[in-house]
Amino acid sequence: MKKRRGGRSPFLVGAIVLAVIALGTYMGFTRSIPFVTGHGYTVKAAFRDDAGIKKNSPVRIAGVEVGKVTSVGHTSPGSQSALVTMQLKSNGLPLHADATATIRPRIFLEGNFFVQLSPGSPDAPIMRSGSTIPADRTQNPVQFDQVLGALRADVRSDLRTALVELGKAQKAGAGRAINRSLRYQPAAYKYSAIVAQALLGEQPDDLPAIIRHGGTVAEAIDRFPQQLKGLIVDFNTTAGALAAQESSLRSAVGELPRTLHAAMPALAALDASFPAVRQLSVDARPAVRSTGPTARALIPLIQQARGLVSKNELRGLANDLQAATPPLASFSKQSVPFLEQLRLISSCTTNVLVPFGNSTVPDQRFKPTGPVYQELAKFLPGLAGESRSSDANGQWFKVLGTGGSETVSLGDGLFGTSLFPLEGVNPAPQRTRPPLEPNVPCETQQPPDLGSNPQGPPQTVDTANGSPLVTAREALARNTAIALMRSALRQAGITTPVLDQNATLSDLTALAQRTGLTRQLDRVRSGRGPNG
Repeated sequence: MKKRRGGRSPFLVGAIVLAVIALGTYMGFTRSIPFVTGHGYTVKAAFRDDAGIKKNSPVRIAGVEVGKVTSVGHTSPGSQSALVTMQLKSNGLPLHADATATIRPRIFLEGNFFVQLSPGSPDAPIMRSGSTIPADRTQNPVQFDQVLGALRADVRSDLRTALVELGKAQKAGAGRAINRSLRYQPAAYKYSAIVAQALLGEQPDDLPAIIRHGGTVAEAIDRFPQQLKGLIVDFNTTAGALAAQESSLRSAVGELPRTLHAAMPALAALDASFPAVRQLSVDARPAVRSTGPTARALIPLIQQARGLVSKNELRGLANDLQAATPPLASFSKQSVPFLEQLRLISSCTTNVLVPFGNSTVPDQRFKPTGPVYQELAKFLPGLAGESRSSDANGQWFKVLGTGGSETVSLGDGLFGTSLFPLEGVNPAPQRTRPPLEPNVPCETQQPPDLGSNPQGPPQTVDTANGSPLVTAREALARNTAIALMRSALRQAGITTPVLDQNATLSDLTALAQRTGLTRQLDRVRSGRGPNG
């Protein structure tokens, strides 16, 4: 076989690749390194007997599998003591010199077994690989026959009775009841796990504290045996009472699932509130810590307050109160009529004025834009606008006289004119005023009636015609009004011209530019008013 120039032989390369593949396959299936013996961590334990432990049985620490049994032998030829060899993984290390081992059943009372290791104290030396745990630090499982052998005759009789009753319960449907309860067990296991986790505590010393306090409670119970005996007797009485009410108890148990179903949302809400309560307790810690300094700071104030309530101080206060008490009593007696008037005013405001102010005017033609207390104030801006000008003679305002072709009879010999025909009168004129009852309390009077009943328009006459007499009369009145306006403006020193014909938009624009009222004219043209 020729060797390729500048490289290795193809046969050699292929052999190396096959060797690597074979090595990887071996390590993947056996999880061990070939050609290397004694790998891993090995520990031995001496037991009184093998107790049925076999090769490949699991080795666990705190319920976690950390290795397996590699062999089971005897400590010496002919001896009943068993020597169990175990190989541990890295998650089971380290073991300390005071480590212990126990053979435990994997199934209740009988069945397969496993070795449970306890790694020992952290301050003890590390146990080397190949070391042996002596028999004084190992334990064998308790067999069922040993349990029965340890029981006395009366206890065995009670156990027999318990088993018989257990069979009766099973025959009566206990198994089916347990099957029906399976759907509730996941939640029960979940919450039991939460409770078990909570029992571990939040600090390293919580569990020792519980055990320590539990010992204190047990010691206290031991000091009072008669009371404990009475508690057991009372418990027996209670159990007998429950047994006597078996049907009621069965009904109550039947209602328990529905009760739990209804209670779960409340318990969930309560559980959701715990973080906020916990945060509140955290936030309250500064205030609680400051309680002591605050109390110490209040001690001088309390001492001064004690001085204020001392015999000497109270005697002077009593003398002052003795002089002030008769006038105060007289004032209280005389204030009764005044308080009665205040009560009447308050009742009138609450029962009459406020409901009246919150009501609306039921007018279908001119619908209100708000309640009465808002509508009543809408005339004030108009009065303020009309009363802005004033001179030495007082406030005055201009009145724009208008007229039209519609002449309306207002009654009592009065007439008026309008540009357009009137459609109606709203509200209708009342011939009589509402009754005024000054001697009746406001709180019992009937609220005002805001109802509006429109009626037809008053009698009107159309005076628009083209007769020469009417035209001449209108021209004379117009010229007379223009002359009077010009005379009044000259007397007031106002140079604003008075047109002898109807003003146009261009006339108003020129007048606004002349008098500096352009902005007000724009507002009027936009419909917002001169001040809006």
